[in-house]
Amino acid sequence: MTLALSSSLAAQQKDEVTTIPFSKTPYQVGEHLTYHVSFSSFVDAAHVELLVAERGTFFTRDGFQLRARVETTGVVNAALYSINNDYISYIDPQTGIPYRTQQVIREAGRTSDTSSEYNQPVGTAAIPPKLRLGEFPGTYDLVSALYRLRALPLVDGAKYYFNVRSDLDQYGAELRVTGRELIKTNVGSFNTIATEVRVPNNSEANSYRIHIYFSDDERHVPVLITAHQRSGDIRAELAGTEFITPPQTPTPTPTPTPTVTATPVKTPTGPPKAGEQPFPPELPFKAGEQLNFTVFLANSPQSVATASFQVRPRAKYFNRDGILLTVKAQTLASLSRLFFANDQINSYVDPNTLLPFRTELNLIEGKRRTQQTLTIDQDRGNAATDKGANIEIPVGTHDYVSVLYALRLFNLTPSNNSSTSRQNAVTILVNNRPLTLKITSLKRETIQLGTQRVAAIQLSLTTDDPQPDKYGLRLWVSDDSRHLPLRVTAITQLGPVRADLAIIPTNQQ
Repeated sequence: MTLALSSSLAAQQKDEVTTIPFSKTPYQVGEHLTYHVSFSSFVDAAHVELLVAERGTFFTRDGFQLRARVETTGVVNAALYSINNDYISYIDPQTGIPYRTQQVIREAGRTSDTSSEYNQPVGTAAIPPKLRLGEFPGTYDLVSALYRLRALPLVDGAKYYFNVRSDLDQYGAELRVTGRELIKTNVGSFNTIATEVRVPNNSEANSYRIHIYFSDDERHVPVLITAHQRSGDIRAELAGTEFITPPQTPTPTPTPTPTVTATPVKTPTGPPKAGEQPFPPELPFKAGEQLNFTVFLANSPQSVATASFQVRPRAKYFNRDGILLTVKAQTLASLSRLFFANDQINSYVDPNTLLPFRTELNLIEGKRRTQQTLTIDQDRGNAATDKGANIEIPVGTHDYVSVLYALRLFNLTPSNNSSTSRQNAVTILVNNRPLTLKITSLKRETIQLGTQRVAAIQLSLTTDDPQPDKYGLRLWVSDDSRHLPLRVTAITQLGPVRADLAIIPTNQQ
């Protein structure tokens, strides 16, 4: 999204005086927007985050701090182009004009950390004497430019002109309001103001044909951004909008030696609006929890794959109150030559029961490809596929992802009676067929995760298949109220596989 906007800017001239309204609504501290980016035939190409981080005094000036992050994912990240960039813009709160920017660029093995002083005048002194109709003053970086566009009135048929600086080059562009459109995304349907970015004096940049669809309200949230490249179309779709509490500076206190190590976790992502509903208090996880696993073959110390589980905030999904649970797993280069996998599963669950009402699967495993969406009616015991097929299921059926979060609520304490094991059972949909999954608490033990020793409960996962323990599935969860998944082992065609939790949070997320 940011790269596409960068490519579309070119120079303009000034000839008329005008004053463009400036709305402060888009600059609400804590506003956090996340975007899912697809490119060409790659459904999962990148992830973009925008955040109004805080207001304060920065470099001796009052200002807002705006942050953006762009990160490629999946096959695009592994095989085409690896990007993990951070952008910070410090802007004047009265005009939206930046006075300092910082960039940390990590692209294809190259890392650079740069900052730029914009040295622009403040307030009304920043307005030059001559501006053409529709032009607003100042020179913007890419992040501040997007927010300044949101602060425009976006009147039907209007044209707005602006100047942007990227690296050492300064450009200009025009934004044209073309009409109104209803845009449907995974987080709901939006009435939007349709706009397009043009670069009249630069045919190459103009060929990107960027369109931005802003929500038709005072916030003017970019719901969808599209652009065209020779190698394929880019589509950045809103995946989440929330308001997060700015971090507070902690008071230093003596800290005992921890039994586990806390490391930073990615900024929570998800689509709740302002005033989002909280999670039910009995759930052992919160929005923003991210569990990253490293996968090993047999006893080899070399990792062969990664998997990431994320909990998105509670919000409206497909006109239902829900929580989005996501899993992304992919093989690394060390295994990809032998077996390539790149899986993504989205599970939309009821906040109170954790039963799924929609499951999206995009699985690439060797030569096998699965792309399927299931709409699940738990009341009627039916799962409908996107191909029109109906699957009869028992009421209370889980999918691959929801079951891992639901079992964290179970009583998993091993039985004191050695002749009787504690067992929980649920129904899970596997390859369009409901199976009974039996979760048996085996024993308490302490396991080694990297340099850490963690108290755990070992569970066996079996089904009602003729070979119930065919894959030898074992799961270790933390021996506390959170029941964090710590380790999974299984027997596969490639041999024994072990997945270990790489980051163990000390507090509930």
